Amino acid sequence: MTSLWRTSGWMLLGASLILALSLGTRHGFGLFLAPMSAEFGWGREVFALAIALQNLVWGLAQPFSGALADRLGATRVVVGGGVLYAIGLALMGTADSLGSLSLSAGLLIGLGLSGTSFSVILGVVGRAVPVEKRSMAMGVASAAGSLGQFAMLPGTLGLIGWLGWAGALLALGLLVALIVPAARLLRDRPLAAHGPVQSIGEALREASVHSGFWLLALGFFVCGFQVVFIGVHLPAYLVDQHLPAQVGTTVLALVGLFNVFGTYTAGWLGGRWSKPRLLVALYLIRGVVIAAFVYLPLSAGSAYAFGIAMGLLWLSTVPLTNGTVATLFGVRNLSMLGGIVFLFHQLGAFLGGWLGGYLYDHTGSYLLVWQLSIALSLLAALLNWPVRERPVARLQAVGAV
Repeated sequence: MTSLWRTSGWMLLGASLILALSLGTRHGFGLFLAPMSAEFGWGREVFALAIALQNLVWGLAQPFSGALADRLGATRVVVGGGVLYAIGLALMGTADSLGSLSLSAGLLIGLGLSGTSFSVILGVVGRAVPVEKRSMAMGVASAAGSLGQFAMLPGTLGLIGWLGWAGALLALGLLVALIVPAARLLRDRPLAAHGPVQSIGEALREASVHSGFWLLALGFFVCGFQVVFIGVHLPAYLVDQHLPAQVGTTVLALVGLFNVFGTYTAGWLGGRWSKPRLLVALYLIRGVVIAAFVYLPLSAGSAYAFGIAMGLLWLSTVPLTNGTVATLFGVRNLSMLGGIVFLFHQLGAFLGGWLGGYLYDHTGSYLLVWQLSIALSLLAALLNWPVRERPVARLQAVGAV
């Protein structure tokens, strides 16, 4: 780690700050569901649909943001994303209808996240460090994003109590604007500096016929479904179970805190063991943890235990999935290819966020979505099992990854 920080420390610092601000702010959106719904008389589906749209826009835009970052360097993409994200938060504070909420929380913040989150930032990390340090460095940057989730969640709750939900969103917009100066620390080099020339079309054709690429993408769909459903609906679910509102906030904070350890450990293990095999284990354990939470007696203590366990598993998929993509196809088009895989994550996120609100409004319960989350864990484990970490023939021929 000493040599890694000596050569790439400023880049890792910038990447960590950006992910902490971007993902930390996003992690607290579930706290706005109750006050906004109560003020405007919405059902839970209205807010859930806007957040689901955000995740869909984020996913659809991600391959394009990634391709731009690969070719122009990530700094410009991150600056643009930071500006859109900050404007979206400010406008979300004035939203009073499904249309205005979808424009701000959905479209603008979704576009902003596509330029300031994992696919673009981990692409920078993957290009900046040696292959033997890549998984670890991705784990470090991902862990920083998790630390932001832990730190900003109670801060967001405090802002809502102090300024109200609208004032809190404006304050968060000012905070997210700090991404713009932080982007200067990345100093990402354009694509031409990395390896043999490969066009976008060639990269897409190569990935499209690789079964491992699609299996990783489909497995990542499950991750998106679970984390967004839990992140958006868990606080309300716990209130429905007659637990104080503070319990839900504490659980999400525990998810963010223990996610720091989980993502760092996943990155460290991914440099030593098979990353697809680690993904199999991770998804199986997720299924067990969710089942225990849903079917065992619920209390504040069991909710906190769930937050700790899910935190260890929360974004541990990210360095493992992106690291596998880098091993298979190299780093030249990593942000774009990682963005396509992430699109599937966001399709799952859209479904998890929206379906939670839809089924609750129509059945009065989240039970069906919890059960679906358990079944999807098993499916994701099966999908990742056949994936092998072997570089494509092009990379084997030149002896590079």
